[in-house]
Amino acid sequence: MTELQRLLTAYDQYRAAGRACALATVVEVQGSAYRRPGARMLVTDDGQLTGAISGGCLEGDARQRARQALQRRQPALVTYDTSDEDDPRHGLGPGCQGVVHILLEPLDFQDANNPLELLRDFAQHPEPAVLATVFRCAAGQAVADLGQRLLLMPDGQVRGSALDNPDLTAHLRRDATQALTQDQSLLREYPSASGGTVRVFLEVLRPPLRLTVYGAGNDAQPLVRLAASLGWHVTVVDGRPRQAAPERFPEAAGVRVVPLAEVPALPLTADYALLLSHNFAYDLAVLQRLLEAPTPYIGLLGPRTKAARLLEELSQDMPDAESQLNDRLYSPVGLNLGAETPEEIALSIVAEIQAVRQGRAGGMLRHTNEAIHARPLDDGTATVELQPSPRYTISHCPA
Repeated sequence: MTELQRLLTAYDQYRAAGRACALATVVEVQGSAYRRPGARMLVTDDGQLTGAISGGCLEGDARQRARQALQRRQPALVTYDTSDEDDPRHGLGPGCQGVVHILLEPLDFQDANNPLELLRDFAQHPEPAVLATVFRCAAGQAVADLGQRLLLMPDGQVRGSALDNPDLTAHLRRDATQALTQDQSLLREYPSASGGTVRVFLEVLRPPLRLTVYGAGNDAQPLVRLAASLGWHVTVVDGRPRQAAPERFPEAAGVRVVPLAEVPALPLTADYALLLSHNFAYDLAVLQRLLEAPTPYIGLLGPRTKAARLLEELSQDMPDAESQLNDRLYSPVGLNLGAETPEEIALSIVAEIQAVRQGRAGGMLRHTNEAIHARPLDDGTATVELQPSPRYTISHCPA
């Protein structure tokens, strides 16, 4: 289950019980921090927490401030400077050496545009989207309010309260489209004609990774469990009914019996793929089908000699098979962790998939100088000034 799924489950439980709650969202980080922008935590009026916004050092104080926001029924932006070694608050000390900005918002269960309802709308569609959140603006300017949001879906549909200002909405739609195209979250400032700026976090939301495992042997079970624990959408496919049984893979989103003769009719998807069948003919048929699919990752279990033989067989009918698979086929599959047991092998394979998805080499962090976490692109202030909307008044926006 993903963190978002846990938040939505808790939110629905609180709503059903009539328990007031607030959402804490990391919207900006300068320097180093345990969690990056987009991390979220749900706080009830009695202090119960779901999710996390740090490694544990900010949750206590953020809990109290979130409860205050609930009492006041007003959102607030809180800044934690963990780089101040002389400030003993929150038990931070020299810790992460960063500045973390957190937006605290009471949730209105009746508001279809509250942040968790917008996130639910995204979660119901298996495509990336962008959530734009206003988290800083100058008081008294009729441009935007603290916590206003716009959700842009790939098909162009837009939801959110930022629609109250057409000028801001137009700019957010343009920049959200850029973020979606580049798969890169953005931080943007929009100057107001009356002075000051509106600062917005444009967060690229990515759906859970979709993984199809071809092979339902015993070694696939720990792999499916681990992948599902990360919130990945896992489907298991095998030609053997006794192996491809739902009770053997309770964590999988789906288990399908597909005989060898039916493999050529499998749908062409962009799912990540793993070939674990231990059956040469089945692997060959699946690999031949995946040649036409847009999947970016095909992991093949077995020695290099097996992969070479499969490619040789494929090339007899499709001379360009090897070139088609060159950047997509990972064999031997997995990171070099010295894995021996099925559980260890599952860890090495899942870790490799995670690295490929994030565009990382998968080496040890101590041997890299690049940033550990991807950072939202902050390219300064937009050049076009926003005009206030005569239909809109703002409140609770700190100067």
